[in-house]
Amino acid sequence: LIFVIFYFLLIRPQQKKQKQQQSLLDALKKGDKVITTSGIWGTITNIGKETVTLQIADNTKIKMQRDNVSRVRGEEEDKDKDKEKDKDKDA
Repeated sequence: LIFVIFYFLLIRPQQKKQKQQQSLLDALKKGDKVITTSGIWGTITNIGKETVTLQIADNTKIKMQRDNVSRVRGEEEDKDKDKEKDKDKDA
């Protein structure tokens, strides 16, 4: 009984999370705007089997392991980032 409770409280949610992350990595494509596990925002310019190349600024690209992509940015996050830039310019 304890093992069943342990399974549903700890093991099962972790397996779901790993499956979601793997499906996210499998669905990556060129042009996706992503955030890495280290907090770097970039746009995918090239995808390899184990690596991904991100453009993080004009003429600045970095190559990193594909597993380091944390999530794909949505349009709302892009709008929030633009608002922050506008606030910084006004200050």
